[in-house]
Formats: sequence, C-alpha cells, structure tokens
Amino acid sequence: MTQSQRDVDADLVARVQRGDKRAFDLLVLKYQRRIMRLLSRLVGTQADIEDVTQEAFVKAYRALPQFRGDSAFYTWLYRIAINTARNWQVSQTRRPRTVDGFENEDGEPFQQIDNLTDINTPDALLASKQVAETINAAIDELPEELRTAILLREVEGMSYEDIAQSMECPIGTVRSRIFRARDAIAAKLRPVLESDPDHRW
Repeated sequence: MTQSQRDVDADLVARVQRGDKRAFDLLVLKYQRRIMRLLSRLVGTQADIEDVTQEAFVKAYRALPQFRGDSAFYTWLYRIAINTARNWQVSQTRRPRTVDGFENEDGEPFQQIDNLTDINTPDALLASKQVAETINAAIDELPEELRTAILLREVEGMSYEDIAQSMECPIGTVRSRIFRARDAIAAKLRPVLESDPDHRW
C-alpha cells in the first residue's frame, strides 16, 4: 500500500474519531469486498460471510476511538476480521467446508493459471480449470494459520510485515507459514501440471 493511500485512510479514521459517520461508510466501501474475499476462505456460507463481515466492521467502528495509527488501518482491520472469523469458527460445532472452485470471482493469482489461460484451446481451458480447482481444494485443506497467511500474501498482496501485524505473530513465523502453504499446494498441483518435483512457485 502506498503512503498516500495510508494517509487517506488516516484522514478518514480521524474524521470518524471526530464523529463523522459518513467517513466510516467510505472505509466500509473501500474494504468490504476485500474483507469478504478473505473471509470467504475462513467462513462457511455466503450468509455467514456477510454476517461475519458485518460483525467485523461493527467491532472496528466501536474500537476506532482507541485506534492510534501505530499500524496501517487496513492491517488493523484485517486483524479484527481474522479474529472475528476465529470466534465464528469456535462457535460452530461441526460444519463441512465447501470448495468454491473455478467460479470464484477473484480467481487465483498463481503463475501457472496465468500461463495456461493465455491459450484458449479446449484442452488448455480444461487444464486451467483443473489447476484452479486443485489450488482451491489445496488451500481449503490447509490449517487455518497457513491458509490465512497464503491468502493475505497471494490474494491480497500484503507484505510480510503487514501480515505479521494482522496475524499477530513474528515475521519469521509468517515466512514459515507461507513456505509451508506453498509447499503443500505445490505437492497437490504437481500431478496436475506434471512438473518437476523440485519446482516451487
């Protein structure tokens, strides 16, 4: 995130803290889709995703008077969203996860998919779909900490430092989780791509 974007957020936060509720509406508009995209991998149905997203923003709104800007607003907001999702998971006794598959509107920003979708032959499109489904399934099978770390890095494009703040853990732990997540996904992907065993994206 550029400094100017962080400054815009800081200005909006300051306005909220002065009692301007419309400024918070702008923050919701800016980050709602990104929070929902993250929570779609951590929470069950679409209705649950919407409920947890709303709860996260309510918690953020109530906590904003105490926000001092030690971290970027979006990093702070992601931490609240992740913790809200964890609380939701604890409240669920048992719920099978569903795989969104290739239709996920956000796609997967992995290089193999980009390469395959450049070729619009039926075989290439089928291979592309198989890769996407394999990646989706592999991500969904990851433990929560690994899944959250890889999503924040690969889907949200967050820095290791911002991920560490959002997940409240050391940067070394973030690097380890992302490495392990990539390794697990690569192992699932290898048979589909018939790639070299030592290849890692």
